[in-house]
Amino acid sequence: MKIEILTIFPGMLESPFRESMIRRAMDRGLVEIEVIDLRSFTTGRHRQVDDAPYGGGRGMIFKPEPLFRAVESLQERGESRARVILLTPQGRTFNQEMARELSREKRLLLICGRYEGVDERVREALVDDEISIGDYILTGGELAAAVVVDAVVRLLPGFLDEESVTEESFSGSLLEYPQYTRPPVFRGMAVPPVLLSGDHAAIARWRRKQALLRTRERRPDLFAKAVLTPEDRRLLEEEL
Repeated sequence: MKIEILTIFPGMLESPFRESMIRRAMDRGLVEIEVIDLRSFTTGRHRQVDDAPYGGGRGMIFKPEPLFRAVESLQERGESRARVILLTPQGRTFNQEMARELSREKRLLLICGRYEGVDERVREALVDDEISIGDYILTGGELAAAVVVDAVVRLLPGFLDEESVTEESFSGSLLEYPQYTRPPVFRGMAVPPVLLSGDHAAIARWRRKQALLRTRERRPDLFAKAVLTPEDRRLLEEEL
């Protein structure tokens, strides 16, 4: 996969992709990530990317010219067309299902919004999708882009083992079950005996039950979407 990120603050995104498993994914050739300075597509000595909005109002708006030059230039140089995504509070709320959808793309081009937004003509002519990582306002789209990249890259084949991806939170609309490690007792708090039993069937049943209960308690919105099996219903009835 190829991921290109357009931003006026490339330094904000250089560090996250030099560390941890994202770095290893890049080294292994699973993904290529390129952070591109939008100002390199400006003209004039001031390298201006923004201007005041027509009709008045506070703040500044990204001008269309640099973004059109950048996106069109990047699309022309690639072997395949990139899916262009604008990071904006007005976009669809990002979730695990969307991360899976994006992980199947060959190429992504992320535009990091700033200021009071972008010229509407950019949305109309260049952007394929708009994404928000939550109902709050950031100073720009750079941190949102890093979140999207992290969530997408970890789903690429070869990044994690298949079982880890399948069992983690939000897979199948359920939160993950509680996890424990050594020591078996810490400050009077003991690991559930079933996890020490060696009975793999009993452990799997306990984990499924805990995932169901935890999701029902903490995220009823997710629980409402879960497809429950007859066994799931029996597990839940044990708590009634």
